[in-house]
Amino acid sequence: MSEKLYETIKIDNLKDMLEKTGKLYSENVAYKLKREKGKYITYTHKKVREMINNLGTALIDIGLKDKRIAIIGENRYEWEIAYLSVVCGTGTVVPLDKSLPANELESVIQRSEVEAIFYSEKYEEILTKIKYKESNKLKHLISMDKMQSEHGIYSMKELIIKGKKLVEAGNREFLDAKIDSEKMSIMLFTSGTTSRSKVVMLSHKNICSNLMDIASILDVTSEDVLLSVLPIHHVFECTVGFLFSLYKGATTVFCDGLRHITDNLKEYKVSVMACVPGIYEKIFMMVRKQMEKQGKLEEILEKEEKYKSASLEERKKVFKEIHDMFGGNIKLFISGAAALDSNIEERYRLLGFNLVQGYGLTETSPVVAVGTNKEYRTGSIGKCVPSDEVKLLDVNSEGIGELVVKGPNVALGYYNDTKATKESFEDGWFKTGDLAKIDDDGYIFICGRKKSVIVLKNGKNIFPEEMENLVNKIEGVKESFIFGKNLSEDKENVKMHVKIVYDREIVKETYKVETEEEIYNALASKVKEINSNMPKYKAIRGMIITEEPLIKTTTNKIKRQANLDEINKTKN
Repeated sequence: MSEKLYETIKIDNLKDMLEKTGKLYSENVAYKLKREKGKYITYTHKKVREMINNLGTALIDIGLKDKRIAIIGENRYEWEIAYLSVVCGTGTVVPLDKSLPANELESVIQRSEVEAIFYSEKYEEILTKIKYKESNKLKHLISMDKMQSEHGIYSMKELIIKGKKLVEAGNREFLDAKIDSEKMSIMLFTSGTTSRSKVVMLSHKNICSNLMDIASILDVTSEDVLLSVLPIHHVFECTVGFLFSLYKGATTVFCDGLRHITDNLKEYKVSVMACVPGIYEKIFMMVRKQMEKQGKLEEILEKEEKYKSASLEERKKVFKEIHDMFGGNIKLFISGAAALDSNIEERYRLLGFNLVQGYGLTETSPVVAVGTNKEYRTGSIGKCVPSDEVKLLDVNSEGIGELVVKGPNVALGYYNDTKATKESFEDGWFKTGDLAKIDDDGYIFICGRKKSVIVLKNGKNIFPEEMENLVNKIEGVKESFIFGKNLSEDKENVKMHVKIVYDREIVKETYKVETEEEIYNALASKVKEINSNMPKYKAIRGMIITEEPLIKTTTNKIKRQANLDEINKTKN
């Protein structure tokens, strides 16, 4: 496990966290919000905690004590205030995926038995329809945008004002609410269609143990500015971005959209960001193109080689021009939710950026492992966090087995799903479904999902993610999907195929091609080059090309079965 590097504040639950850190960081800026170009509004940590207390008091007053309350909307400070006003003394919070289609939104509201929902304006029409259906318990709609309550819909802003008056009049129902740190307080739907998604039951203890673990190994302080990018309903952003920022007394700023990430990093002087590999890859390519445009790429590459053995701090000075493109304040980049290409990881670090890989799941609140300033190895997700134990099950001859984890951050189980709970949780251990290697020093290397491994006739295992990383390095390839296919009547005779999503402009420019056939042949020749450097059983025997993106989750993970179904449907 990772060595503890920093002192932490002991917290028993999120209410305890708000109280203890609120006293320490009361005057620090918790949120810096853009109102229009060049104009901002800020809220201190003290003000944020007051809003949470006032809103929680009002929620209890309208009859929501011990009820389930959902939240849906884009990343915004109101979302975070709503979450904490529910979980710190009112009831159970149910964060919902903002990209859910109407039928799935209705299904999750029904399955989670929520009685109230906070929402952004765009969801008002569909939620109003859902509210009047008898198939669910939804009674109260709370708008994060309305200035006043109207037509049976509460205004969150008005509820905060109402709660303030109640607190001033002596109402202490929310303020004095006792928190049971061990019971379910957060319900999270795993990604996937609602018919197959599971509902993870998390407690205050789960989340708080993870906050303390992260704080003990990552160099984040009250002086840092964190950029919120990933969907906030997802546990990675929720814990590592939102809750961790409040725990550390730091400042949160919100991204204006994926196209604006680099501008936001510079504008807000961001020092810490947690994001997915795809974003880091895009940022890297943007920097490379910029250097190429300025005729400085060769110089950069020479410097990378020259300062290979230098420290991160020294490299940061050497490549100051590149750091200044992001505001010059970047201290820590955390990559999670999917595997990061080792080459990209190494290149960031050569440029003096402290980019580390983290790993976790909804069921582990989420962080199981992360690289640190002291314990870091390229290609690894680091060592497990201090409170956890990890081990491998059913280890094969190559040292690969299923990663299982035990610790206070492991979820209580799946809501209303005894069968799935028994399958995944055993004697305190959670079976992650990920295959991994653990080296002699305790560094963990993820190899792929157990379910996605393709087993060949000769007994060899193919990890699609590993091969996709190779294909994705082909110039002009945006993303790829490796799948197995039978080329004969022998059902066990599986051969590798790939679906490639390409960028037409880059492919045409790079390979000087025009027609669909020429594009196909150019990419096929590059796939052949990959085949020449791998064992024959791994060779890619068939290829589909398209400009349509792969089907993915909201955190950019490839939905393997959905993509396979799409391929089979097209073929038929």
